Amino acid sequence: MKMIKAIIVDDEEDARDVLKTLINFSQFPIEIQAMCKSLKEAVTNIKQLKPDVVFLDIQMPEYAGYEIVNFFDEMEFEIVFITAYDKYALKAFEMSAIDYLVKPINRTRLNESLQRISEKVDQKNTHAAYAVLLETLQNKTFDKIVIPEIDGNLILNLKDIICIQGYGSYVIIHQLNTEKLTVSKNLKYFEKSLPEESNFFRSQKSWIINLDHIKKYNANQGNIYLSNDIIAKLSPTKITAFNLAIQK
Repeated sequence: MKMIKAIIVDDEEDARDVLKTLINFSQFPIEIQAMCKSLKEAVTNIKQLKPDVVFLDIQMPEYAGYEIVNFFDEMEFEIVFITAYDKYALKAFEMSAIDYLVKPINRTRLNESLQRISEKVDQKNTHAAYAVLLETLQNKTFDKIVIPEIDGNLILNLKDIICIQGYGSYVIIHQLNTEKLTVSKNLKYFEKSLPEESNFFRSQKSWIINLDHIKKYNANQGNIYLSNDIIAKLSPTKITAFNLAIQK
């Protein structure tokens, strides 16, 4: 197994030491190249040492961890963000397809991250995914979703997604004024990733719809008429929840 080069960034010395200890006791060959107490110090070390992964606290003085995207044109390293529990921030990480650890760090969850890093293949658009995270956290709005694929990341505007149609292990994403996309994720992935605050609704086992794109519906027939002349299905068991959702 290849040696993984890592840098730890946290403004709290105890937090840096705890993470280093957990990493050293893991089953993965990891070299801790540097321990940094600020983002500016980390940027200097990253440019000099070229690590494979940076464990980066999100809340620090002067610069927040997610602002790292402003210091690099290309992100040639992985980032695992570290954060105290924050429902909004965690959803932002999920929608940006970016890995994170919650303090206090769980050893099992850390090992999962290390396993993923050890198997990681280079992907395109990584910098763009971090840019989406920065935009989401700074603006406090969920406008985009990052979908990891084998050949790179797809970045989609939520408002342009009309609906997501499930076919078992993959979905077709219908978008406004553009071609359909076939994505190798199931509907459960999107149901978990999309924010509760968004206007997406699971209308039937094979459909997630954007309520903003509804033209009309017929609950008795189980049909929802959407933009682009798409007809989605409405399950009888979802009618009550659907009526409540469209009244919000």
